[in-house]
Amino acid sequence: MAEHETEQELTPEPSGKGSHGTLSRRGFAAGGLSLAAVLAGARPAYAETTYRPGRPHGPKHGEKPNILFIMADDLGWSDLSCYGAPHIKTPNLDRLAREGVRFTQGYASSSTCSPTRIGLYTGRYPGRLYGGLAEPIATVNEEEGLPPGHPTLASLLRDAGYSTILLGKWHVGYLPWFSPLKSGWDEWFGNFSGGADYFSKIDYLGKYDLFENDVEYQDLRYYTDLLTERTVEFMQRDHQKPWLINLNYTTPHWPWEGPNDQAVSAELTERALAGDQRAMFHYDGGSVAKYVEMVHDMDRQIGRVLAALRRGGQDRNTIVIFKSDNGGERYSYQWPLRGGKWEVTEGGIRVPTIVRWPAKIKGRQVSHVPVVTHDWTRTLLTLAGAEPDPDYPMDGRDLSDYLVGSGQEPIGDLFWRVVDQGALRRGKWKYWRANNAEYVMKEERLFDMEADQREEANVAAKHPALLAELRDAYEAIAETLLPYPPGRGRFTN
Repeated sequence: MAEHETEQELTPEPSGKGSHGTLSRRGFAAGGLSLAAVLAGARPAYAETTYRPGRPHGPKHGEKPNILFIMADDLGWSDLSCYGAPHIKTPNLDRLAREGVRFTQGYASSSTCSPTRIGLYTGRYPGRLYGGLAEPIATVNEEEGLPPGHPTLASLLRDAGYSTILLGKWHVGYLPWFSPLKSGWDEWFGNFSGGADYFSKIDYLGKYDLFENDVEYQDLRYYTDLLTERTVEFMQRDHQKPWLINLNYTTPHWPWEGPNDQAVSAELTERALAGDQRAMFHYDGGSVAKYVEMVHDMDRQIGRVLAALRRGGQDRNTIVIFKSDNGGERYSYQWPLRGGKWEVTEGGIRVPTIVRWPAKIKGRQVSHVPVVTHDWTRTLLTLAGAEPDPDYPMDGRDLSDYLVGSGQEPIGDLFWRVVDQGALRRGKWKYWRANNAEYVMKEERLFDMEADQREEANVAAKHPALLAELRDAYEAIAETLLPYPPGRGRFTN
């Protein structure tokens, strides 16, 4: 297959039926989509079964898996066709889901970019680090970032014998204080800021923002193409060690530019260089059609990456994880979830989550178990034979036994805190609260997520004891985190 070719759709299989030729509830779950998946709006065109650990032919004894972690930027939960988008076609990501496990209740560590990335890199709640209190990091200073001395997924894997590279958006601190090279990645190519023009690489501060190993790198081609090209090049090397690739696309984050929108880029770049720090936020541009074009292009690029992985014979023992960093913004399709980026309602934190590892995990499966970004940090370390640093205990849960062991579902609450909201998920129950400017609770709600994906029915008055129990659990975690600085508000873009 040529390098530019992408993964192709497979022929959909018919879904299972009940004993009388109609879709029974049991047949619905076992042979096709589960009832929960339909309520959640996900309708892939192929049969899935509820997740259970498989026993595929595994890797050779002692052979460590490669890890490819792909993170999209501001991609909403329903923005893939395998998650129910009626107007977006993503055949390559659909195939990835078909060959692995699609999580219907995958969550981000936070509802904005920087905190979620800190959650992934450290395996901890973002609020344990000062940089995680910036939602997101928007200024160049020596306080807001991922401290070089803090262990990361990359540094811990490197200590366990891995080669590590980060490609794309960093967004957890600026030079000279912070960079991937200071936090465990052997190589990196990408941008420091939260958003840069796809062609000119000018960010919202009016600065050029494309770097190779902390040195400015000039290339005015479409950014998504560049990241794909670098990823394929890295995978094609003669590796003597297993590898970790963090592939952080900026797609479909603003500015709203597709692969042929050089004229839009020129106009926005001129405004940004003239001092308009809101130009790149592109409030006066974009459309649903343009957003769809950007998602389609990202899917095509991911197809190129997966095709290269297969050509190199590395696909079977490579763990591929695809996620978004937070919920969708502006032109995203979120139905049936409430809210979006910035909020800890479901639309702000529930994101597409796909995992594929052919050597260990059977395909065509769906999981309704709630999992969160920082769970994957702890899980990947276990699967790679590495250990966390005991001086920096992780908050993420180890999902390895669920994925490749007994199949026992992980235990433990999921927790989110942003500057003006907070939430805690325990089983089917979700506790949500709103805080005022002084971070004092002013409102709280309780939702049954099995019955109410939309978070419309506040059942707090019906379950006062449960409400109090979850409130106490939330506050017990919040008390262990760093306080927000006085006057800290939400950086809006």
